Amino acid sequence: MIILVMGVSGSGKTTIGLLLADALHWEFKDADAFHSPANIEKMRLGIPLSEDDRIPWLQALQRAIAQWLQEDKNVVLACSALKASYRQFLSLDSDRVKLVYLKGSFEVIQKRLQERHNHFMSEKLLKSQFDALEEPPDSIYVDVSDSPEIIVDYLKAYFE
Repeated sequence: MIILVMGVSGSGKTTIGLLLADALHWEFKDADAFHSPANIEKMRLGIPLSEDDRIPWLQALQRAIAQWLQEDKNVVLACSALKASYRQFLSLDSDRVKLVYLKGSFEVIQKRLQERHNHFMSEKLLKSQFDALEEPPDSIYVDVSDSPEIIVDYLKAYFE
């Protein structure tokens, strides 16, 4: 099974994903690792990615998900997946790819980004991420104002 943990930058995808993978004894992967160096540089400079920038990234993620499913691996994948079309592209098997949406207000997430250091994602891109966000109707919604431990306990109970 693949658990795709999605949300805007600063919503806690990596933190929750790592903790959930550890609690379930699954692998953890971060979709940021699938970006090209050029994409990472654009984001670091506060330049939103174009659809053309995202296509190779989404294709690489889709190939990885297909391989994990074929190998019957259990993976928690942290991935922004802001648009419905991206999620549809990545959801190769709706029975084995589950979506967790980390939902939070602009103000809460902006504060988190202001406190975060050594990350390529610029705080300047947060508004563009909220503008692009298409909230998923078919996911497990999680309020990011809860502590990571509470969120992970809830998700662990859901997926065990």
